[in-house]
Amino acid sequence: MIKSLILGSRTFPVNIIQGPLAGISCAPFRRLTWEYSQPAFSCTEMISCKTLLYQSNSNQRFIKIDPNEGPVCFQLSGNDPIELGEATKLVTATGADLIDLNCGCPVNKIRSRGTGSSLLMNPQRLYKLIMAMKQNTHVPVSIKIRVEGHSNDRFNMEIAKVVSEAGADFLSVHGRHWTEHYETPCNHEQIQFFVEQLKIPVIGNGDIACVESLRKMFATGCAGVMIGRAGVGQPWLIRKLIAQMQQDEFHPPELSEIGRMFVEHIKELSSLLGNDKFAVIQARKFAKYYARGLADRMAFCDAINHCDSLEELIKISFRYFT
Repeated sequence: MIKSLILGSRTFPVNIIQGPLAGISCAPFRRLTWEYSQPAFSCTEMISCKTLLYQSNSNQRFIKIDPNEGPVCFQLSGNDPIELGEATKLVTATGADLIDLNCGCPVNKIRSRGTGSSLLMNPQRLYKLIMAMKQNTHVPVSIKIRVEGHSNDRFNMEIAKVVSEAGADFLSVHGRHWTEHYETPCNHEQIQFFVEQLKIPVIGNGDIACVESLRKMFATGCAGVMIGRAGVGQPWLIRKLIAQMQQDEFHPPELSEIGRMFVEHIKELSSLLGNDKFAVIQARKFAKYYARGLADRMAFCDAINHCDSLEELIKISFRYFT
């Protein structure tokens, strides 16, 4: 059910969150989500502690907060308690409302560095990392994990104990093992396991795209729900789900408004990156999501894929969305 969400020292009016998405959830994406949905908060892309601390010229995309967006949770990636502590200080000073440690990324490049989901195999290290975060910030701290799933809950139990003893304020659980791809259904029973084991709030994540899947996630007993990929190209999705859960009327945006959102997203991305060309290249991966409702979706996406300038992108969008 939709209700307020208490996470550490913060209280949010709703319990639906826009989660972190690599290459997507920077400031323009989050600002649009806030404008059309006002979730509890939105998450940044996963940010490497080393990038934050040692590559300051690369930080703008990751640490920029739009003045017109709502609360932001910075998601960090690292396995060194000292570096994580310093990165926690940095993002706290930047304006983070919450800070999360990624312990769920399944990508081999991330796991090979001893970060992401590989941290689930090292509970003692994870304890030190959580402690380092708690000691270097006053904002709520969370851990986002994937389930272990293949060992009769042995690691799940161990991780639950570590998260609790180290003092994390809440836990977000993506109901898949790190080896499982998105075609494997979310394991709601594993999420319910953490709900039953922990006294801190648990946020459920995985396969939420409609009100039926939202109700199924809430049935685990989780305190809140995190939307992932379904929010791309649908910044109004969370508002729609809240309305449906509360049996309120919801009017989806007209196609012309969706086209305007797409153009606005890419314009803001260009401004953030300081590079029209790179923003237009990024637009190619967003086009199919914004075009969900277009009858000639494939033609639109093909036109955007061959687009070379921001001006051309605006003309194409106007042509297809009006």
